[in-house]
Amino acid sequence: MRYLKFVCLSVSLIALQACGGPSAPDEVSLETTKTSTPAIKPASVNSGLLTYPTTIAPDLADRFSALALTCVHQEFPNKISRTTDTAEEIGTPKELFPAFYGCFDWHSSVHGHWLLVRLLRVGPQDAAWRDDAVAKLNQSFTAENIAGEVANYNRPAAGSWERPYGLAWYLQLTAELREWAEEDNNPQAQKWLDTLEPLETDIAAGLKGWLPKLAYPIRLGTHNQSAFAFGLMLDWARTAGDTEMETLIIERSKAFHLNDKNCPLAYEPSGEDFLSPCLMEADLMRRMMSTSEFSNWLTDFMPTIPTDGSGDWLAPGIVKDASDGKLVHLDGVNSSRAWNLYNIARALPEGDARKGALVAAAKIHADTGVAAVSDEHYSGSHWLASFATYLMTDRGWNGE
Repeated sequence: MRYLKFVCLSVSLIALQACGGPSAPDEVSLETTKTSTPAIKPASVNSGLLTYPTTIAPDLADRFSALALTCVHQEFPNKISRTTDTAEEIGTPKELFPAFYGCFDWHSSVHGHWLLVRLLRVGPQDAAWRDDAVAKLNQSFTAENIAGEVANYNRPAAGSWERPYGLAWYLQLTAELREWAEEDNNPQAQKWLDTLEPLETDIAAGLKGWLPKLAYPIRLGTHNQSAFAFGLMLDWARTAGDTEMETLIIERSKAFHLNDKNCPLAYEPSGEDFLSPCLMEADLMRRMMSTSEFSNWLTDFMPTIPTDGSGDWLAPGIVKDASDGKLVHLDGVNSSRAWNLYNIARALPEGDARKGALVAAAKIHADTGVAAVSDEHYSGSHWLASFATYLMTDRGWNGE
């Protein structure tokens, strides 16, 4: 069966005081099941505190890691999206992308590698898959491989290749390694980061050149969306201490979105979305606004959020053919909506009546999104586990 049984979410993700109606929960806590790593329970998010990173249940870590381990060095099937000037520049995926040739396409390979790094960092320390994950990452993260990736990125014909989605995910990968190396004093993470930094440097420089030229936001629900990429890029800039990038993203985001009103959430999702244009924009803006500013902005931007604690005001996306690479995107929109909704809720002031409904809808979407992660069809298995890992390890929240 395509849909596995619904998994009880072992990490409920949010510490929230939800108010506004008798059906709203009093608190949604970040409790974990027992793992070999200590269970982490944060202080109240309403006080501005969050213990981070969180842990993930062993069964989910096993399930998600297995999908990434299967695909990161699986060369075919493969979708190569790349402009070339000459016939000599055409080659096999492994020739073109020495590190990131697996998982069907370049960006999925990048976030498949991120998934393994993330789970090594926050997952069970005695898991059977850990040695395999380290071996796979060592195979990919070599100076020679990254030199080949740099050469591909800097080709004159590269143009807008993988911008912004894949490039933002690469920065997320190095941000994860940088946090792991610096905050947890992990020498293996530092070694991998040192290897990946040449491409990180070039990607950051290229994005800084692009941002001032972007005249309008990209409001799609797929790879080109600017809000999702801006969020990952801003998180990277703050981790890397790149104030130039941080300033550029905040300036562009506010220029694009401060005056947005009445986002047409009722028009979502489109038939191939894996990102919500409305919710992802709100998740971006909460990163750069005070609690009160964000609350006021959200009132104008999404005025129809219920205050009764209900969860059925936003229906999960429906996939009618999971073997179709475009239609299966909607399994991803459920996971990404879930982390959007959770983050929007806890960015609101304590006692805000909208929190209950945001959390209730998030739980429904999270259950649906995680249950859809399956190895049945490569169209979804090569990438959905990354979205589920981002959700279930609470990667999108840094205690802002």
